[in-house]
Amino acid sequence: MFGSKKKNDATTELSPSYMEAGRDSVTLRDERVNPDAAITKTDLEKNMKRKKEADALNGDVAEAEITERAAEDEGEINYHVLHWWQVALLMIAETISLGILSLPSVFATVGMPGGILLILGLGLLATYTGYNIGLFKLAYPHVQNQADAGEVLGGPVLREILGGAQIVFLTFICGSHVLTGLIALETIANDNVCTVVWAVIIAVVSCVLTFPRTFTKISYFSVVSFISIVAAVTICMIGVGVNPRVGVVTAKAAPGTTFRQGFTAATNVIFAYAGHAAFFNMIAEMKKPSDYDKALYLLQGTDISMYLIVGIVVYYYVGDTATSPALGNLPLTLSRIAYGVALPTVIIAGVINGNVAAKLAMQRIFRPTSPHVRNNTKLGWAVWITIVVSIWALAFIIANVIPFFNQLLGVISALFASIFTYGISGVFWLYLNPRRTWFQNKKMTAMSCLNIFIIVFAAVVMGCGLYASIAGIVDGYRSGEFGSPFSCASRA
Repeated sequence: MFGSKKKNDATTELSPSYMEAGRDSVTLRDERVNPDAAITKTDLEKNMKRKKEADALNGDVAEAEITERAAEDEGEINYHVLHWWQVALLMIAETISLGILSLPSVFATVGMPGGILLILGLGLLATYTGYNIGLFKLAYPHVQNQADAGEVLGGPVLREILGGAQIVFLTFICGSHVLTGLIALETIANDNVCTVVWAVIIAVVSCVLTFPRTFTKISYFSVVSFISIVAAVTICMIGVGVNPRVGVVTAKAAPGTTFRQGFTAATNVIFAYAGHAAFFNMIAEMKKPSDYDKALYLLQGTDISMYLIVGIVVYYYVGDTATSPALGNLPLTLSRIAYGVALPTVIIAGVINGNVAAKLAMQRIFRPTSPHVRNNTKLGWAVWITIVVSIWALAFIIANVIPFFNQLLGVISALFASIFTYGISGVFWLYLNPRRTWFQNKKMTAMSCLNIFIIVFAAVVMGCGLYASIAGIVDGYRSGEFGSPFSCASRA
């Protein structure tokens, strides 16, 4: 489609690195429609069109585009097949899963107004930072993951740092899904089976479902995931309405709430918006990446609405006695039903994160244009299966070493979600807009201050959130609230 086989071979031979080729195809960020305003999607699309027209006049096509698209056309595994609505479903399935289950306990900690402000404020900020990710992808079409973005920003060193952080982050998320899955199975079974057995079952099932190498099949799983979580939280809201607990609903933080507890609650909300780390990977598999903003707005409209409804309703009926995960606020029989209904989303959302992590690891071992990535080679499949099994083995270990839901989410949010959902997007905006334009007028000054604030905010969340989460873990062990690692003790 983008050139003959002969030309593609030549291009591949001349390209020492896929990402180096991509750097040469960057659109011109100085050529804005309005030089006095921040760079926009329209600017980037027009620059892209102008560049392609210039390449066509020269009888050439951008090297990175040839390398990626032509190599893929010849490959047996076609990645660029997703429509925007499929990406939206993937994003919803990945994002609205575990995070929503911690929100009633957030309200129980910070009160009704505090919970609403956290969900709205952090949700709107996450929408903006998600938009910045789309702008960066349009400006640098070769970027497929956080590692590629890191190379653009800071060369090979930052590439390895962000790539490694993304893999670790997604593996920790997989661990949180194993933990939630074992809680669900333990609640459903209601017997004395060792909880480590339930963790093994969740990890093995998730591992098998992660084996498909494209998002095409997984995008259909995401429909089931969305139906699952909507049905589960609906059961939860109806259940607490019919069987309300005697709890206090307040307009301020619960009496005796410490800084550590309040900040852990905030990091749990941040985790609920922590899907951004995988957005580059999802855009990379779209037929039309410029449609990404449609998927983003559908995601954010859905998750902010659901988070508010579930948090407010459950807290209203349960009050400061709210526990986490939220399904644990129900009577045993209803809780077992709700966990059974929620089990698909617990597994599928974990599968999406595991698939993204495996793809990034695969592309660090092979070049993205390698036949082992693009075709069904024995070596390619052997390496892929090994990576997937390793990720879920690590997830199983994490779930058993950090066997407490809120604190695990807090650690993940502080270390990684603060960066990938917020901080790095502020850096993207500053990088896309030349420094000389940052404070050239009131609008640019306001935008620059906003993005600098986002970076500082992410740094504060990382430091304070990590302190709060680790202190909570230490206190839990000292008080005997938490069992020992790999314990058979109940987690439900």
